[in-house]
Amino acid sequence: MPKAPRVITGSLVSFLISVIAFSSLLLLPLLAQKKSQPVPFIKVEVADISGGSRLKISSNVNLNYSLRKTGTTLTVSIRSSGSLRFDRAAFHSQLVTSVDLAKSPEAYLLLIKTRTPDFSYTQSARWNPFELTIELKDGKEQKAPVENRPATQEKPAEVPSQPQAVQSDQTASPTVTARKQVKTIVIDPGHGGNETGAKGAYGTLEKDITLSVSRKLKEAIERGLKYRVVMTREADISVPLERRAAIANNNKADLFISIHVNGSRRTRATGSETFFLSLNASDEESRRLAYFENNSQELENRMPEKDFDDLKMILWDMAQSAYLKQSSQLAELVQQELNELLNTRNRGVKQAPFKVLTGAACPAILVEVAFITNPEEEKMLQSEDFQSRVAEAIYRGLNRFLQLYEKP
Repeated sequence: MPKAPRVITGSLVSFLISVIAFSSLLLLPLLAQKKSQPVPFIKVEVADISGGSRLKISSNVNLNYSLRKTGTTLTVSIRSSGSLRFDRAAFHSQLVTSVDLAKSPEAYLLLIKTRTPDFSYTQSARWNPFELTIELKDGKEQKAPVENRPATQEKPAEVPSQPQAVQSDQTASPTVTARKQVKTIVIDPGHGGNETGAKGAYGTLEKDITLSVSRKLKEAIERGLKYRVVMTREADISVPLERRAAIANNNKADLFISIHVNGSRRTRATGSETFFLSLNASDEESRRLAYFENNSQELENRMPEKDFDDLKMILWDMAQSAYLKQSSQLAELVQQELNELLNTRNRGVKQAPFKVLTGAACPAILVEVAFITNPEEEKMLQSEDFQSRVAEAIYRGLNRFLQLYEKP
């Protein structure tokens, strides 16, 4: 009797070994195939051509991409579900100073930095295998006047859920002379649609106040300055933050003004403040406010500070341009008028990394009119008279700014 279990056990062990061996034979081809799959890479080659430089961007996989010019940088946004290996050949170029790859929460960013913001670009692509060719031309080397050159627009490859700016080889330079006359002003009513923004104790919604003030500001500008005014939204609709900057760039905006009302857990918080873009916030409260505005869809999950690290290269490039100086001037003048006309607490001019300002290729400010979470200021914000005074204050500050750059 004792021998029978041993025989059964031995047979079972032999059977299991046979099954494992057979399974291994079946899995080996699959494992080898998985191991042999190539790692996606992106290779960049730079060479000089007449009047500029040519970049060849190749990959072993087809890439969805879009292009955007910001100051001296041309950014190629590449959407990829996995990682990308970056291969960059050494180069010496008369126009391109550096090519780097950064990672943002939404995409990989290929940052092409040039020696001057006065450049134009064209692009063409092929697939299987993928190769994107970008030709950069130094605007100072072009002999033909801009007005005599036919405008050309290159349509980027379609990228789902990613706004794209119109591309043109006549993109306005951020370092135009200080006497350039502003022709287009873009007004951005904060939030909209499902994005209600901050909410007051009496049920007042930020999205409604910002749209009303923006409409009044548009009327004041068109009545007093006769300049073209574009709004990022004309009704109660949702507009992604990236799309707002793209609207400004598509319309070749010379100024971008984003209108918001403030919110705080402290119901006694009061006053108005005006912001312009900076990597580092002026103070902890400004930093929290920027995170709030940048993540209005998920207020309970504030954007961690590390998410801004991937955008530093773009923001740093903007810091080298004339935008921040002019944005600071505009913010200071608008804040002065708000203090005078609204008779609210002066919270001053501050800096913060507002996402809505990062993509605008022009001087840009964000105005926090008053605190909707303060019951007294909420009642003021509901008033048509107060809204008109807000619009008038911003208009006066804008008008003073334009006078600094008008032709003599």
